[in-house]
Amino acid sequence: MDTEQKLTILGNAAKYDICASTSAPQKRPKDQDYIGSNAPAGICHSYTPDGRCVSLLKVLMTNSCKNNCKYCVNRVSNDFERVSFEPEELARLFMELYRRNYLEGIFLTSGVQKSTAYTMGRMIETLEILRFKYKYRGYAHLKALPHAPTDLIERGAQLADRMSVNLETPNPDRLKVIAEEKNFMLDLLEPVNIIQKQIKNGLLKAGQTTQFVVGAAGETDAELLRTTAWLYKKKDMKRVYFSAFIPPSPFHSLTSLPVPLLREHRLYQADWLMRFYQFEINDLVLQKDQNLSLEMDPKLVFAIKNADRFPIEINLAPFKTLLKIPGVGPTAARRIYRARQDNKLTDINELKNMGVVVKRAKPFILINGKAQGSVKNIMTVKQLELFQSMTSSLASAQSPFLLT
Repeated sequence: MDTEQKLTILGNAAKYDICASTSAPQKRPKDQDYIGSNAPAGICHSYTPDGRCVSLLKVLMTNSCKNNCKYCVNRVSNDFERVSFEPEELARLFMELYRRNYLEGIFLTSGVQKSTAYTMGRMIETLEILRFKYKYRGYAHLKALPHAPTDLIERGAQLADRMSVNLETPNPDRLKVIAEEKNFMLDLLEPVNIIQKQIKNGLLKAGQTTQFVVGAAGETDAELLRTTAWLYKKKDMKRVYFSAFIPPSPFHSLTSLPVPLLREHRLYQADWLMRFYQFEINDLVLQKDQNLSLEMDPKLVFAIKNADRFPIEINLAPFKTLLKIPGVGPTAARRIYRARQDNKLTDINELKNMGVVVKRAKPFILINGKAQGSVKNIMTVKQLELFQSMTSSLASAQSPFLLT
């Protein structure tokens, strides 16, 4: 089989691994003998703040795998054609595409062929060829496979800009449902710990990421968000990705139904609130089934559920409180905070000019003591009824692996 055919098969097989996004690692020292540079605002088919789309080569080293994870199309029990790249072959392919300006980086992942050590060794060999033979110094993201040996992770950290380990589920009990042969603590969490040590030693400037397959194991949003908050707080995780479970037909072996993309979207919104809006885990409001509302975004749910805290006087609220107002993002909050140092804000149009989504913000703000709108004007009767079935908040994030 030629390289182009392999690229078609292994590139398509890699679409289920989404642990890549924009990043801005430190640039390597300039050297006239090397080519390439790290993209200043990101990679992997992502859009930068200025609207520029950047991309990377994301392929499996091989779709052969000795594991039999129920959610995965590449599991060993599936009967389909298995192919693999040789390290030199994949490195050469990437450089050909890179020199044509098709790509700005590489995301290297793989099934587990023969053993984790064998496959990780081949991925690392690919990066060594890129770094030392082809003098490539651009962006590289390396996947650490389950139960990856310490020495291989340490070597990978010297070659890559970012590494990731796919946890797939939020706790050990859920992992047993979809991948009973894996040990959550030893096979998945221990590589996360090793990567964290490499970051603290000054390597992997773009950090590490992970991925959850949402809904495959029947987990709740509460479980996912508790573990997500714990990873950010305790493991210095750069980013957590959520992938709505889609049965890999015709190889589907789970009873789980496809997960609505809206659920994935709500999880990303909650994640965004924790990372950029100074929301604590207990600020996120859940329904009785321990899932986020699909009807409304989590920031709006928080504001309505905590009606006693609103409306907020826009001229007096601390910065952290401004971030809690629907329609006010970090940039708008900073502009408001700076502007009122000189003069009081007096008109809703001033907020609009600062980037506030005033239609959303009106019911939750006061301007010099004057109310700007009503919550009922932005909500349907059906949405209002949802709050009769909601709990107050998530449980503590201190013990994320407790199944509830």
